[in-house]
Amino acid sequence: HLLLFLLFVGPFNCFASYSRATELFYSLNEGLPAGVLIGSLARDLRLPTAGSQQAASLQPPLSFTLASHGLGGQYVQLDNRSGELHTSAVEIDREALCVESSGATIFGASAAVSSSSPSPESCLLLLDVLVLPQEYFRLVKVKIAIRDVNDNAPRFPVPHIRLSVPENAPVNTRLAIEHPALDPDMGTNGVQTYRLRDNYGVFTLDVEENENGERTPYLIVMGALDRETQDEYVTVIVAEDGGTPPLVGSATLTIGISDINDNCPQFNDSQLNVTLYGNSSLGTHVATVHAVDVDLGSNAQITYSYSQKVPQPSRDLFHLNESTGAITLSTKVDGDTPRLHRLIILGNGPGCIPAVITVLVTIIKVMMRPPEVVPRFIANEVEGVVYLKELEPINTPIAFFTIKDPDEKYKVSCYLDGDGPFRLSPYKPYNNEYLLETTKPLDFETQQLYEISVVAWNSEGFHVKKVVKVQVLDDNDNSPVFSEQLIELSIEENNVPNAFLTKLHATDADSGERGQVSYFLGPDAPSYFALDKTTGVLTVSTQLDREEKEKYRYTVKAVDSGFPPRESIATVTITVLDKNDNSPRFINKDFSFFVPENFPGFGEIGVISVTDADAGQNGWVALSVLNGSDIFVIDTGKGVLRAKVSLDREQQSSYVLWIEAVDGGDPALSSTAKITILLLDINDNPPLVLFPQSNMSYLLVLPSTLPGSPITEVYAVDKDTGMNAVIAYSIIGRRGPRPESFRIDPKTGNITLEESLMQNDYGLYRLLVKVSDHGYPEPLHSTVMVNLFVNDTVSNESYIESLLRKEPDISVEEKQPQISIEPTHKKMESASCMPTLVALSIISLGSIALVTGMGIYICLRKGKKHHRADENLEVQIPLNGRINLHMLEKKPVEISNI
Repeated sequence: HLLLFLLFVGPFNCFASYSRATELFYSLNEGLPAGVLIGSLARDLRLPTAGSQQAASLQPPLSFTLASHGLGGQYVQLDNRSGELHTSAVEIDREALCVESSGATIFGASAAVSSSSPSPESCLLLLDVLVLPQEYFRLVKVKIAIRDVNDNAPRFPVPHIRLSVPENAPVNTRLAIEHPALDPDMGTNGVQTYRLRDNYGVFTLDVEENENGERTPYLIVMGALDRETQDEYVTVIVAEDGGTPPLVGSATLTIGISDINDNCPQFNDSQLNVTLYGNSSLGTHVATVHAVDVDLGSNAQITYSYSQKVPQPSRDLFHLNESTGAITLSTKVDGDTPRLHRLIILGNGPGCIPAVITVLVTIIKVMMRPPEVVPRFIANEVEGVVYLKELEPINTPIAFFTIKDPDEKYKVSCYLDGDGPFRLSPYKPYNNEYLLETTKPLDFETQQLYEISVVAWNSEGFHVKKVVKVQVLDDNDNSPVFSEQLIELSIEENNVPNAFLTKLHATDADSGERGQVSYFLGPDAPSYFALDKTTGVLTVSTQLDREEKEKYRYTVKAVDSGFPPRESIATVTITVLDKNDNSPRFINKDFSFFVPENFPGFGEIGVISVTDADAGQNGWVALSVLNGSDIFVIDTGKGVLRAKVSLDREQQSSYVLWIEAVDGGDPALSSTAKITILLLDINDNPPLVLFPQSNMSYLLVLPSTLPGSPITEVYAVDKDTGMNAVIAYSIIGRRGPRPESFRIDPKTGNITLEESLMQNDYGLYRLLVKVSDHGYPEPLHSTVMVNLFVNDTVSNESYIESLLRKEPDISVEEKQPQISIEPTHKKMESASCMPTLVALSIISLGSIALVTGMGIYICLRKGKKHHRADENLEVQIPLNGRINLHMLEKKPVEISNI
C-alpha cells in the first residue's frame, strides 16, 4: 500500500522525495560467485544495524526493499532486515551489461544498467532501495561500479588477413592492417600490443592509438622487397592484452608483393645466323627470336619490331610477327635479291629501353630446281599432323608421296629419315610413288608424337625434306595399377570414428578421362569401412575391437573412366593392434577348494583359472595373494595355489583369500577373486578325557545305593569333526570285589550301579575305561582309570591313596564294541522297574512276598549276567597286550568339534 501511495502522490511531492534521497556508491569485480558481500546499507546509512539493542527496540523493525526487481535487481540479493547487499546466482558479466559506452539509462525503471560516468570505462548498476518504517523512510540510490577483469582474449574478426605491398615500397613504408583484434575488456585488459611471429627480417609492426583509445596495428617495411625473388610472405600476427597474465589471439597474415615494371625484355643471344636456300617457297620459316621479361601481366608484354636501321628491301623480303617474333619469307627470291641480310630486331616492353638482337640471313643461290615431294594423306591429317590411334594394326597406311623432278632431267630417289615404327616403300606398279605405313602397333604410353621426314634427292645431290608429324591418339588399353597389390595396414583398437587408415594410389598410363581413376570397396569389405571414390582415402567409421576381430582382409578396386572401363584389384589387410582395454577375468568370481587337513606343504590345493582377452604383454597375467601371503603362495604362470605349511583344521577350519590378477599393460588393469579353502577333517586327534581329571582320583559309593542309580560319568571330547568326533565309551578292564556291579553307557559315558551291593562287596573298584572315536580309516582312543570306593565312609584316605598308587593288575577284555544305544536303554528300563515291583510285593504280601521277592531277585541277577555279557560284546574294544595307563591318558590336541 505504501508503494501505491508513493506512486499516487509522487508527482506532487517529488521535491520532498528527492530531498530525502541518499546515494551510496559501491564497486566490485565482474564474474564473482553468489553470496559475495557488496555493502551494508544499514551501516553505511548509519541506521541501527540488525542485532543491536536499538534495532531490537524498533517496532516495526527496519526493512529494506528494492523499489523494483528490474534488470539490475537480478544481479543482487538484498537482506530485508540487515540491509546487506550480496551478489546473486546470476553472474555479472561487464561486457554483456555495458556493450558500448552509450551513457544511456533506462527511464521509468528504478533498477537499470548505465555506463554514464566521468570515465568511459565505468559501468554502473543502479538500484533504488526503500528504507522503512516511516521515521527512517528514505529512497536510497545505490550505484555499483562493475570493475573489469581480464576474462576475454583478443580475437581477430577474420582468421586470415591479406595485405598487398608494392615491391618498390621504400623502407619505413607504413600500411594499416584493416582488421585489428577486438577485446571486450577495457583499459589495460584490452588489446595493448601486436607482434609478428616471423618477420622475415623485412617487416615489423607498430601500434597507433586514436582519440577514442582504439589501437590500430601498422605493418612497416624494414627492408627492400623484390617480387621476382619472393612474391608472398605468410606469417602470424599476434595480439596481446595487458592483463595479468596476458591473453593473446592470433590470425594468419599473408603479405603479397605486387609487381611493378622494374624489369625489361632481354634476349638470350645477341646475334642469330640463318641460312636460306634461294629456291625456298613463300612462307618458309626463317627464324624465331624470343625475349624474356620476368615481370607479370601487362608489365611483361613484349612486342617485336625491326630497327630503323633495317633497309626496306629486307623488310619486304622477310615478314616479322610482332607478337611471336617469327620471321618468314614473304616474297620470292630472285637473281637481284641480295645474298646477305642484316635484320636488327627490337624487343619492346612498356616503359623500357628495347632489347636488341641481330639476325644474319644468308641466301644460297640455287641453279636448278629441287625435287618436289607431293604428299597425299590417307590417314586423318590436320595442318601437317597425322593422327593415328594406338593399337592400329601393322601396315596401316598413312600417306602416298609422289617424288618428281621439275626439270625432268635428273633421277630422283627418296628415303625416310627419323625414328619410329614406320616404313616408306615404292608403291608398284607406279613409278615415283611411295607408300608410308606403320611397321608395328603404336603405343601412346611409350611415345605420343613422332616427327619423320621424307627426303628426296636428285643425282646432283640436291636434297628436299618433307616433314611429317604423327600424333598417336590414346585408347583405353591400360588398366589402373596399384602401387602395391597387397596393402598391409595396422591400427590400434578403440580408434576414433572415421579414423584415417591410408590413401590408396593407383596409376593409369592412359590419358584424359581414360586415365582418371576411381576407387571402390570390394563386395567382401565390411560396411563400416569407407573409401573415398576420388581421393582413395580409406577410413573406418566405427571403433574396432581386437578382441572381437583381429584381422580384416578384403579387396579394393581401381576403375578408370574409359569405355569400356578397365579395373584392377588389390587386397587390403588390416591388423588391429591391441590396447590394454580388458582386465584379467577369472573363470569364477568365487573359488572353493576342499583340502584334507595335514595336507603337505607346497602341495597343490587348486588351480585358479584366469584369462585376459588382450594380446602380448597386455594379456600376460600375474597372480598374487592379497591376504594370507605368509601361508599361501600362487604360481603366476600356472595359477596353482599352494600352502607353504601343512594346514591343521583344528587350528583353523577355513581360509578366505583374495587373489589379484594384474596384466602387463601400461597402465596395468587388475581384478580380484575370492578363494575359500575348506579343510576336511581327518582323524588325527584321539578323544580327550576331561573327567575324571586323574587316574588317582576316586569316588565314594555308599552300599545303600540302589541298582540303576548313576554313580559318576566319564566325559571326553574329540577335536575332530563328523564321525571322527563321535565318541564311544567302554570298560575294557575291571578290578574289585565284584567288578561286574558297574556298567558304562557307550554313548553318554554314564557309569551306573547294576545290582545291589552286599556286605562282602565293600572295597576299591578300579574300572579301565576306553574312550574311542569312530574315525576312518582307523579309530583313535584314550583310556582313563575310574576308581570307586564302596564303603559307608572314608576313614583312612592315605590308605586309599596308597592303594591307588599301586600298579593295578587288570586284564584287558578284548571284545569288539558295537554301539547300539536304543536296545540297551530298553533293557535298562525294564531292569530298573524290577526293584519297584519287588518293593510293592513286599509291602502287600508280607513275609510271603519277601520270599517271592528274593526268588525274583535271584532270577533277575542271572538275567543281568547274561545281559552284561551281551553288552560287553557291543561296546568293548579289544587291545593287544598290556596298556601303559600313564601314556594313554595324556593326548591333548587342540581342535574344534562340529
